[in-house]
Amino acid sequence: MDQPSTYTGFLGEAQITSGPLETVLPVLKTRFDADENPLVLIFDDESGRQVDFDLRGTLAEVIARATPPPSPTPAPTRVGPGRPKLGVVSREVSLLPSHWEWLERQPNGASAALRRLVDQAGKHQPGEQRARRAMESAGRFLSAMAGNLPNYEEASRALYRANRGQFEELIGEWPQDIRQHACRMAQDAFVAT
Repeated sequence: MDQPSTYTGFLGEAQITSGPLETVLPVLKTRFDADENPLVLIFDDESGRQVDFDLRGTLAEVIARATPPPSPTPAPTRVGPGRPKLGVVSREVSLLPSHWEWLERQPNGASAALRRLVDQAGKHQPGEQRARRAMESAGRFLSAMAGNLPNYEEASRALYRANRGQFEELIGEWPQDIRQHACRMAQDAFVAT
């Protein structure tokens, strides 16, 4: 079962909320109702991307708009090739002719070979993939919240070199909430692979 997405909101340099939508939205809605123009930046904790929520209307309306609708149950009728019951999604892949030739020689076809390659890469490099995702997420957050702070560029370089000591030293004078959230987001970037 997937973990629910979490979000963190900042008003200026201060963190005002963090957690799943049901925790974050009431805080944001209260702020919005008190002052319709608060400069609150909200970040998806997984991706580091900024997100916006339409805070107009009642809290129930805000939650309804922000919560994705449940996935409809797929119709049992078969529409075309593939295995919809397994969740197989058809998409386009662009490869060189030599790659297609290699895939065509693989047992069970090109799709099965690609799935095996993806599964194998995920099993053999999970730490590296997790570290890369953490670096990218923390980098997005740093760009938005710390781009004008001292040592931002050097701290970003330390993050992408996975140099925890240098990173923490360079952000040591940043506002506490930004510094703590940056460290929390970057945590997996420094895990030995």
